[in-house]
Amino acid sequence: MKKYILTFLLSMVPIFELRGGIPVGVGLGIDWKLAVVICMVGNMVPVPFIFFFARKVLEWGADKPVIGGFFNWCLKKGHKGGEKLKASAGRGMYWALFLFVGIPLPVTGAWTGTLAASMLDLDFKKSILAVMGGVMLAAVIITTLTLLGFGAFVD
Repeated sequence: MKKYILTFLLSMVPIFELRGGIPVGVGLGIDWKLAVVICMVGNMVPVPFIFFFARKVLEWGADKPVIGGFFNWCLKKGHKGGEKLKASAGRGMYWALFLFVGIPLPVTGAWTGTLAASMLDLDFKKSILAVMGGVMLAAVIITTLTLLGFGAFVD
């Protein structure tokens, strides 16, 4: 049971997300199909909270002594990601969000994509669908790489 919980929780962690959760889960001996489902669910759980609350929390903490630097970094990263998305997307914003989340590069996952959507005041339902689609695309790519032996935590 511990390996399932660990895989689920790891897929909720920013930057790591399912990009790290799937190889870890498979490496721990979880069947790859189950690892994918666990990680997709774990990756999506924080998304609504990020969309509605992350920007408010980050703005609140931006001027606090201990956490201010990190919170400012997060705000700048989300704003930069949002502006980059907006500049390249034009009218295809949700397709761009889908690809931004779905192509597994560092700091382009569900956390950053959702924060960018929130900072750009995009529609919640359309953003969630785009992020969910991106998570599915990332899961396909990462699972394929993991099963081909490119996962860092696989035998």
